[in-house]
Amino acid sequence: MAEDAVLGIDTSCYTTSAALMSLTGELLADRRRILAVKPGKRGLAQSEMVFQHTRNLPDLVEACRFSDVRIRAVGVTDRPRPLEDSYMPAFLAGCGLARSLAKVLGVPLWRLTHQHNHMFAGLWSVGQEPPARFLVVHVSGGTTDLLLAERQADGSFSLLPQGTSIDLHAGQMIDRVGVAMGLAFPAGRALEELAQKAESAFPLPVWTDGANMSLSGPATKALRALQSGADPASVALGTERVIAKALVKTIGHVCENKGLTKVLFVGGVSANDEIRRELARHLKGKGIEVWTPDPRYSVDGAVGCAFYAVKKERERP
Repeated sequence: MAEDAVLGIDTSCYTTSAALMSLTGELLADRRRILAVKPGKRGLAQSEMVFQHTRNLPDLVEACRFSDVRIRAVGVTDRPRPLEDSYMPAFLAGCGLARSLAKVLGVPLWRLTHQHNHMFAGLWSVGQEPPARFLVVHVSGGTTDLLLAERQADGSFSLLPQGTSIDLHAGQMIDRVGVAMGLAFPAGRALEELAQKAESAFPLPVWTDGANMSLSGPATKALRALQSGADPASVALGTERVIAKALVKTIGHVCENKGLTKVLFVGGVSANDEIRRELARHLKGKGIEVWTPDPRYSVDGAVGCAFYAVKKERERP
């Protein structure tokens, strides 16, 4: 007998994803493909992202096993942030396919933002029922956002910006330093592995003002240090530590001012073990609990889309 399930689709800046999840919350399939970036480059144009997503989606959907499931809904990301004017062409590829599939199958289409996708993937991974108010810290190549999550009357969660980086995002800093070392873009995983070989962290300055931070200064100092012959492993560890320090200060500020004690740490940078450890260690002393999802469900993927669709289907009469 076929099992009731939902299909999730996400086409973020650098990952094409499709996921199948049963209505009981069991992950049945999780297919992803990282977009190709030429060596030495630090990113892709949106037109190239759309092209690669369009090419990848049929392969990933076909790789999901549909023979034993009955699709009851489709969940998809349709924009980056929960803002009226939030838009990015990359999401059009996934949203277009999701709309078509939902229409053909005669099932509901549940849309959510990329930041909500990360939130739901993280909550699914840690297995936690969220409180009415908590902090979502979304840190990646395109985002360094501290978001107040508040449950609304209809059960949904609003995400209200509380703080950010005023210049470089944390993932951008990691990629700039990593590419300068000769690492491939995106450089997160390779930089983390290099940092593990360091005997000490290269000291980098940190600037915060309440809930906001600046990472351009430490990034510039890291690049100059590499040009002057500093140990790459030491600079890699210093990069991780300065990002962690900035996050600890800004998160602590928001939690104190908003009376929050729970933090969900998501986004590509949140998969970094060193940054995770530093956050948990320093924030625990402030009475703040940090939820860190499995790294696979911290980075971009469609699991959050699927889990959101599951929750919406469970709520339907």
